[in-house]
Amino acid sequence: MSDSTPNLREISLLQVPKIEMLPKPRIKTDHDLEVWRKTRSYQDYSLFLRRLNEAVVGHYLPWNETTTSQSILRTITLLDELDTWIDEIPPQESPQRFGNLAFRTWGSRLEERADDLLHTLFSPDFSIVIPFVKPYLLTSFGSFTRMDYGTGHETSFALFLLSLTLVRFFHPIESEERELVLRVFVRYLHLCWKLQDTYRLEPAGSHGVWGLDDSSFLGYIFGSAQLREQTEIPVSAVLQESLPATNLYFLSINRIRQVKIGPFHEHSSQLHSIAMGVPNWKKVNSGLFKMYEAEVLGKRVVVQHIPLGGFASFFNPSSLGIQTDAGSVGKCGSMGRRINPSSTVYVRTCLSVWSWNSGPITLTLDVIFPPTLTVVSAGWWAWPGP
Repeated sequence: MSDSTPNLREISLLQVPKIEMLPKPRIKTDHDLEVWRKTRSYQDYSLFLRRLNEAVVGHYLPWNETTTSQSILRTITLLDELDTWIDEIPPQESPQRFGNLAFRTWGSRLEERADDLLHTLFSPDFSIVIPFVKPYLLTSFGSFTRMDYGTGHETSFALFLLSLTLVRFFHPIESEERELVLRVFVRYLHLCWKLQDTYRLEPAGSHGVWGLDDSSFLGYIFGSAQLREQTEIPVSAVLQESLPATNLYFLSINRIRQVKIGPFHEHSSQLHSIAMGVPNWKKVNSGLFKMYEAEVLGKRVVVQHIPLGGFASFFNPSSLGIQTDAGSVGKCGSMGRRINPSSTVYVRTCLSVWSWNSGPITLTLDVIFPPTLTVVSAGWWAWPGP
């Protein structure tokens, strides 16, 4: 790992009883999203992904290294148990258009047994963290109401791993971070694919042919990191019909070919464009990080169901002296008023687009009115991305 990669902070178990805000969905408006993106927890998550990314550079699948980490092994055991439940709860045979109702039965079992699963995972000393990590586990495998799965659920699982690393259930050392990706995350992906196939889960918030993947993103980031420093396998190799499952990028591409039919360039145009237009894996890796921040973490519809609070703190907008009128403060196309120091009213409109070459581009127009409704300022802001 690069010497320039910062260390991940630690939350002592002695601090846990002092944390009052339990995780729950808190992003309801675009302004809430912007608040979260300025928090320490967002910085923690970004750093955590960077550390995982660096830990797997030059390391490949299948991962057969022996691990002595009991935390890693017990996490794999937990995921294995969840897998057995799929066999015990077969899909219902009655015709169902979207998803299979048996997934809700699987989800109900998870909700009923989550505490027992986590007590088994942890030693007694760590049982105090259960209320703070349980919400992430429950939202890691899809929506039991909508019967769908997407990148927001995948992010919940990554936040579950982050939370357990902050309290040092997992240790932020390179060897263990590598295990989190090549052993734990790979096992998680296979479990989620089995859930999707068995219960016919819908993609959550799919962008169709214009999205990178209907349900997953992190596998492409970690996979491109695995390939980053080598030069023998070009980016265009993904266009081959059969790929060896030696890295998470190829593993994810193989998954797409299993579940989608037709020419690759038609059903996966973003991945095809990357294969044809990005010259090396280093640029793929850095570009995917930017795309993940813009298209997953930067989209309210994706992250609005992710629990925030506790170890992944969320700064409450109300503490800023802000209250919503029609819509919410900062929400595109809506109006809001600031309680203090005056009842100023403003209207915001904005446009967000993604360009592979330029990254995320956001245009925002703010028009601010005092109580007399006289315009006092208006301006455009543009961020072309680094």
